[in-house]
Amino acid sequence: MASPFPHLLPSIPLSPSHPPLFLPSKILSPQHRRRPAVSAALQWNRKPQLAGETPRVVVVTSGKGGVGKTTTTANVGLSLARFGFSVVAIDADAGLRNLDLLLGLENRVNYTAVEVLNGDCRLDQALVRDRRCPSLELLCISKPRSKLPLGFGAKALTWVVDALRSRPAGPPHFVLIDCPAGIDAGFITAIAPANEAVLVTTPDITALRDADRVTGLLECDGIRDIKMIVNRVRTDLIRGEDMMSVLDVQEMLGLALLGVIPEDSEVIKSTNRGYPLVLNKPPTMAGLAFEQAAWRLVEQDTMTAVMVEEEPKKKGFFSFFGG
Repeated sequence: MASPFPHLLPSIPLSPSHPPLFLPSKILSPQHRRRPAVSAALQWNRKPQLAGETPRVVVVTSGKGGVGKTTTTANVGLSLARFGFSVVAIDADAGLRNLDLLLGLENRVNYTAVEVLNGDCRLDQALVRDRRCPSLELLCISKPRSKLPLGFGAKALTWVVDALRSRPAGPPHFVLIDCPAGIDAGFITAIAPANEAVLVTTPDITALRDADRVTGLLECDGIRDIKMIVNRVRTDLIRGEDMMSVLDVQEMLGLALLGVIPEDSEVIKSTNRGYPLVLNKPPTMAGLAFEQAAWRLVEQDTMTAVMVEEEPKKKGFFSFFGG
């Protein structure tokens, strides 16, 4: 099966024990091209090897709204859980939470972190376990359309993460924090307990300017392990010079590349159903890309972007006269 992204190559070596994530069609034999689409994303003969100390607290941020932070958190979190790791996904967007909707858990959220801090419930009561993948749990900061109390800030969220570390059931392998848009108090609260960051951006000027600003704020807060996911990439627009390439984005931001997510019409469908892309059968290209990004996150790996060959410009009638 030919790759939809011939310009993207993984940084891992090509070997039978560690097969590639994306391969250009020109190095695939005709037998490989005739194979049907895979029925599951990463059907390899091994489980990803967890790198780093646990729990790994990762904040998913961008600065600009609408670039796919919550979609990334939902799909990467569920992928990590399907790999066999325990994951707690925290929706840190107070009053405008959406992570529960994307996971299809909106009707099961009875308590939030605010009730835990107020002593109205225990932490385990506020955690909502995903029945499709029990190793994924959701924690919402507050209820929809409600304001956080003045006392809830960076120290409060750090206390919640510390409580997850010391809970009787054992600490999770990953704590994913879905950061709100902007760089105000909500952003400062969300990044406080994190030691890693995944920066989600799209290949447009407005998103990149905000992403560059957020990168500086993360580094000032002491977060040095920053990787980026480039979302909504269209290779046809890149070849026609109507969209910046992933290589251009990487050169502008100077960040390690965790994943590239293609533009996919299935995203809006999965959002409306509360059914993440990584659960689709057969898998979509965006769902596969999210799973591959989650795999790299586990092993603290990155991928490499290379130049996309530009399409030759079509010559019109007046080109004969030099037009």
